Amino acid sequence: MSSGQPVRERRPGARRARRAASPTTPPPPPSQPRLSEEPPPPPKRPRGPLFTPKRVVITGVTVALIAGFTTFLVRTAIENANQPKTPLDILGFNPDIIGNDPRIDALKADAASAMQESKLAGGREGRKPFGPDDNVEIPKEAPGGGGFLPADFPPGSSPDPGSNKALGKQMNAAMGWESEWGCLEKLWDKESHWNERAMNRYSGAYGIPQSLPGSKMASAGSDWQTNPATQIKWGLGYIKGRYGSPCGAWGHSQRVGWY
Repeated sequence: MSSGQPVRERRPGARRARRAASPTTPPPPPSQPRLSEEPPPPPKRPRGPLFTPKRVVITGVTVALIAGFTTFLVRTAIENANQPKTPLDILGFNPDIIGNDPRIDALKADAASAMQESKLAGGREGRKPFGPDDNVEIPKEAPGGGGFLPADFPPGSSPDPGSNKALGKQMNAAMGWESEWGCLEKLWDKESHWNERAMNRYSGAYGIPQSLPGSKMASAGSDWQTNPATQIKWGLGYIKGRYGSPCGAWGHSQRVGWY
């Protein structure tokens, strides 16, 4: 060469050797799935037929029950709407158990006659109509009967006709007889003066409604001997069962002297 520099002899494979000796870049690690990625959904199961015999039976029974219950509610509502409005019945017992007893009615008639004779005699002798000849007396103990023994009145208690009358007015109104209160007030004024301990001196009838015998009132409560509310409850039931209303009972009492 003209440059005068010695020419290096190139050995075959020298470049490949240098490339092999040079450091190589390590391969990247395998990619990891990110935590935020959701797992793939499971494969969907194939759906069966929509209307299977079992489903048809269950659906039919359900529809029949709903339809039957709805029909019952509608029919009940229609029947209730067509029925006449009735007042609250506070009796709580069947008035039919009272019944009409001709023997008891005869005793009432005899007592009314005896009371009338006593009043006439008292008038001739100048006595007051309410006094020794009054038909009401107050016994020292409540009468028994019907399996009940005579009972002492509660110590310290005393009759309160005013409170009894107020209670009777409320219970009478609850029966739907508010307009007939005057009849009931006069009826039991005549019978007992609204005294729960009153006893008829001629017949032995007892209590505010003058039950004969007094033990009949046990059908309204076992405390019939001393409780005005129980006596009033029974008396209203008696009036309802036999006369229909207080004015019916008062009218009968005015005609024959008893009810």
